[in-house]
Amino acid sequence: MASTRTTYDVVVLAGDIGGTNANLALIGKKGGTFTLLMDRHYRTKDEPSLIEPLGRFIEEAVREHSGMAPELCCISGAGPVVDGRIVLTNAPWAIDAKAVESAYSMPTILINDFTAVSYGVILLDPANPEQITRLPHGDGSLPGPQPGVRLIVGAGTGLGVGFIVKVRNKVEAFPSEGGHITLPVYDDESRGFQRWLEAKYGFAPGAEAGVSGQGIANIFAYLAEREAAAGNLPGMVAKGILELPEAERPAPVARGAGSDLLCSKAMDMFVKLYARVAADHTATFLPAGGVFLAGGIPAKNEERFLEGGRFMSMFERSYARHIRAILAKTPVMIVKDYSISLYGAANAAVELS
Repeated sequence: MASTRTTYDVVVLAGDIGGTNANLALIGKKGGTFTLLMDRHYRTKDEPSLIEPLGRFIEEAVREHSGMAPELCCISGAGPVVDGRIVLTNAPWAIDAKAVESAYSMPTILINDFTAVSYGVILLDPANPEQITRLPHGDGSLPGPQPGVRLIVGAGTGLGVGFIVKVRNKVEAFPSEGGHITLPVYDDESRGFQRWLEAKYGFAPGAEAGVSGQGIANIFAYLAEREAAAGNLPGMVAKGILELPEAERPAPVARGAGSDLLCSKAMDMFVKLYARVAADHTATFLPAGGVFLAGGIPAKNEERFLEGGRFMSMFERSYARHIRAILAKTPVMIVKDYSISLYGAANAAVELS
């Protein structure tokens, strides 16, 4: 077997740790190309910490890829990085860079999950339909990305927001807590949902409360309560979902949207709220490089975003003419590559080291 140094410039152990899944990968970089050598997926809440699955992964990697020992480790997590630690926002444990370095004697970098997605987005080809789905504007146009800020707004277990800028040969990504801006509402029904959330949380809700997996569960519960108050019984699909714990509802709601009216209404509101969040961030960052809709939910529900221009018709709305003009020329894309965070972590390891 050829050595790491002759086969690749560097081999990175990359991780993407979210509230639902802990994904680990061995990635080799040669020139400007990143190659996925091996990846494994673990359930975050089934693990007592990151150290255990990381150890099992390294043992397996050493057996399967002799001579490809990782030289760097970069782990992304769903939360801000503070003093070399990430306290996961939707999981029961924290990630500690020093603990990983101590356990495995490997230089370790921690980054926010959407910093990883940002470093991954810079590697994507917007013209490749296997990586990206471009959303047509109301006039049918598909504007291409221009030099400038690229904005990532990703709905999964939570709502992540990040942005990345390339200046000459230097790439720099910036995390944010933009998923917690105030939930932007747009009509009487969404304002009713906002009031329902305010009663639940005790304060005006953030965007994540409506645009995320938990957001789908919230929307569904709100609509179900409203229908019950009007004397309307749920269909069989919705009735079955209502019998599930709230945390288990998002995926069945999305799957049921094609056959159940309540599920369909919930997913429609979710997509429209997502569009309003993306539009608000677009007005802030002016992302000439495009808006990238990342995370598992848009990738798995692409048709609902595209159908009848549901997402883009809401995205392009504003009370201000000049903002409408900006929105109308901003490229919007769904990220289809599920490994984007892992490639991004590997890219970040190289850029930041």
